[in-house]
This record gives sequence, C-alpha cells and structure tokens, in this order.
Amino acid sequence: MIWLPATLLAALFQAWRTAVQQRVRAELSVNAAGLVRYLYGLPVGLVLLGLYLWGSGASLPATGVPFLTSCAAAGLAQIIGTNLLLMAFGYRNYVAGTAFAKTEAMQGALLAFLLLGETLSLVTISGIAFGVAGVMIVAAGGQRLQLADLVQPAALCGLGAGLGFTMTSIFVKAATLELETADKVLAALTGLVVINACQTLMQGGYVAWREPDQVVRVFKSWRTSGQVGLLAALGSACWFTGFATAPVALARAVGQVEVILTLGFSRFYLREARKPGETLGLLLVGAGVVLALLGGL
Repeated sequence: MIWLPATLLAALFQAWRTAVQQRVRAELSVNAAGLVRYLYGLPVGLVLLGLYLWGSGASLPATGVPFLTSCAAAGLAQIIGTNLLLMAFGYRNYVAGTAFAKTEAMQGALLAFLLLGETLSLVTISGIAFGVAGVMIVAAGGQRLQLADLVQPAALCGLGAGLGFTMTSIFVKAATLELETADKVLAALTGLVVINACQTLMQGGYVAWREPDQVVRVFKSWRTSGQVGLLAALGSACWFTGFATAPVALARAVGQVEVILTLGFSRFYLREARKPGETLGLLLVGAGVVLALLGGL
C-alpha cells in the first residue's frame, strides 16, 4: 500500500510546486520556467537515490535501451505537459489551468487500458467521473460550462497538459518494468534521475539555443527556482513510486486531491480571488477520491 501515501504526498508537492512555479513564470519565459523544474530537481533526485541505496544496501539495477528510450519519452511528454500548463496559467489563472489538466485521470484510465492493459473496478471508474465533474465545475468558476469553453486557449492548453502528464505516467510505468529489480521504489528513483537528466539536456539545450538570454535569468532566480526543483523532485519521486506500485489510472484518480490543495495555495499563497461553485466542485472531487480508494482497495 505504499502507493497511497506516495500519491497523496505527490499531490501535495505538485500543488505546492506549481504555485511556486507560477511566481517564477512572471520572471522567466515558458521554457525557462519549465527548465528550472528539471535543472534544480536533478541534484535532489541524485541525493534521494543515493540515500535510498545507502539505506537499503541495494545496488543500481542494470539499464538498457528500452529503459532509456522510455525515460526519454517520459521526459519529453512531461516537458510538453509542463509548458502547456504554464501557458494555460497565462490565459486564465492557476486554478483554471490546473483544473483542466486534472482531466488526466480520465485520460489516464483510457490510455492505460489501451496501452498497458490495466483495468479498474466500476467503483473506481465512478470515482474518476465524479472527480472530473468536480474539476470542471471548479474550472467553470460557477458558470455553466459550454462547448465553447472547452475550445478556449486555456482549456485546450490544460487538456493538452493533462494528456502530456498522462503519457508521462505511462512511459514511467513502462520504464520501471524494464529494470531488472523487484524493488519498485529503487526502480522509481532510478527512473527519476535518468528522466530528469534527459529533461535537463532537452529543455536546457533548447533554451540555450533559442532563448540564450533566459539562461542567466534561470541562474539568477536560484532562490525561487531552487524551491521549484526541490518540490518537483520530491513530487516526481512520489508519483513515480505510485505508478510503479499501482495502476496508473488509480494513482492519477487519487491524485485528484491535488485540486483541493491547489485551491488552498491559490487563496493563501497566490492571493487569487475565490470563485463561485468551488465548494460543490471540491465536494465532488473529494467524493471521487473516496470512491477511487474504495474501488482500489
């Protein structure tokens, strides 16, 4: 049952990291704001892996081309998802961007079934549906959600971000299955380090090539960016552990609790105004998480 506390902690760290990253976004471009997540997260991931190896007495598992390929694909998918989420923030606000991205639970259930053969109970699927309904109410800000709302830039970027994060979780799961070890936590932390290294090279290379002026800003913002990297690494370590030890869609469904945490950070950290309909949305999200848990136990 390590997946449950890992997933809940992942949701906390992710909501916290996204709130801090929203502040960094005011100082950096979209790509540079995304880069700090990986650049400053890589040293944290290395420390986490080193501490785990020291504490468990284990050794690094052998890696191969399939593992490295899955890690690179996961890294690219997360870069795309993160950039789209930051773009969604620019169109509306932190809560709306995160809310549309959290449709990843529904997207994850479908894609995990098609690509990984994972199946869920009817109760868990109902929980995902409740959660997505709550997320949509939060995104609509108390207004009736129209079809036109789903094709606005913020919604499209948020939905695209959800797809990017869904594909990240599927590739992470595939990567951990490629490692020759029964220790799922070790597999998750190994994947974290390799994926972060790939992301630093990919997005760092792009920023250095297309936005060289942003490189200096990335390092000048180290106080805030370092917080983003720390929280991102801790969140990813927990997410990857959840994906390695439970069905992807189940972990994502329980992770919808992030919407509740997001509203808390939005109000008290970013000082964004409260919107109508949030209470009903939160109740539906909470009910969805409970149903997902009951169906997964």
